[in-house]
Amino acid sequence: MSRVPGSRSPAQRQVGIGLALVGILLIGANLRASLTAVGPLIGDIRADLSMTSMVASALVGLPLLCFAAFSPVAPRIAVRFGLERTLGAALLILAAGIVTRSVPWLPALWLGTVLLGLAIALANVLLPSLLKRDFPLDAGRYTGAYSAVQSVFAALGAGVAVPLAGLTDSTWRLALGVWAGLALIAFAVFSPRLRGGVSVKALATGPAGPGTDAAPAPQPVENFSPWRSPTAWLITVAMGTQSTLYYVVITWWPEIEQAQGISASAAGIHVSVLQLCGIIGNLTTAAVLQRWQRDQRGLIAVLVPLNVTGLVGMLLLPSWALLWSMLLGMALGSWIVFCLASFSLRTRNHRHAASLSGMAQSFGYLLAALGPFLLGALHDATGSWTGPLVVLLCLQVVQLVSAYGAARPGVL
Repeated sequence: MSRVPGSRSPAQRQVGIGLALVGILLIGANLRASLTAVGPLIGDIRADLSMTSMVASALVGLPLLCFAAFSPVAPRIAVRFGLERTLGAALLILAAGIVTRSVPWLPALWLGTVLLGLAIALANVLLPSLLKRDFPLDAGRYTGAYSAVQSVFAALGAGVAVPLAGLTDSTWRLALGVWAGLALIAFAVFSPRLRGGVSVKALATGPAGPGTDAAPAPQPVENFSPWRSPTAWLITVAMGTQSTLYYVVITWWPEIEQAQGISASAAGIHVSVLQLCGIIGNLTTAAVLQRWQRDQRGLIAVLVPLNVTGLVGMLLLPSWALLWSMLLGMALGSWIVFCLASFSLRTRNHRHAASLSGMAQSFGYLLAALGPFLLGALHDATGSWTGPLVVLLCLQVVQLVSAYGAARPGVL
């Protein structure tokens, strides 16, 4: 019996779905590696370009400001050009930004950083929307999967930066520029979805006949705004507080440990362990969300105490710093999956998910950019890390109220 022309066999459909998932995971791999590679090399960059500490801090914080600025416009761009095309363009812009940043011309360093900030902002916002559309019943699981891949490559980006910088006379430029290759690999794997406009849903069910593979007709844009929804604001505040804690910990945790008597080498190891435990948190929370798609308040009841235990432990018993790093790492890895999955779990369709994602990530990354700076200034003013840790503990009250509300059953 002959197949309908243009149709796909079950094996072909499974391969297509598998490639779609690999493409999503590879996009996730690109979301942090080009950023985490900067930190270990900032001393070399400062020395090579005669930068002050303030200018170097601005360079590190610029991508987060780009996330805050560009996240709200990402959904509108996707409506205009389509999810796949926008994500494909984001990968090409990311590769161009990484290469531009590595060109031996000072303005190119800043321009490239803005370009990669734009690209990552687009992908940050639109990946949850893509999962909501193509995998509505598995959005939590796959959010955890790409978050785990993101964490692995974030750690890899930081870990290989210094060895790569020592390979040639180009020093830090090679170590930053090499990540353009990962963006191009991701684009190559993802690009089949640009040519045919084939949705994963169509692959999963199989086309009914000729022409079924064509992209669906554009739907009228709904008059939907998450900015008017109390639940959307709860999710947004939860995203902001978790982002603040994450970037403060990533930025200052080694300094906090050293101020408590931990050696610099041990503090560095503890941050690596923290990131590895974040991967455990990513995957564990993804599995939990697969079961608790309707109501996640039980998860919040575990995560906030983990945050509090890690922060209080560092204040009162710093000699156990490794344990507190492990607890915080697992909590932070869980928090990001919960927040990203909320964009799918609390919305009716993928466009609503994109709008909510743009709103929450804009606010979240604005706080993430300001948090390390403000708490660093508080440390400078007081000469102690006790004040910043107390502020982070107070922030857990906000985190509890917002996340508990965001985890309740219902959609926007």
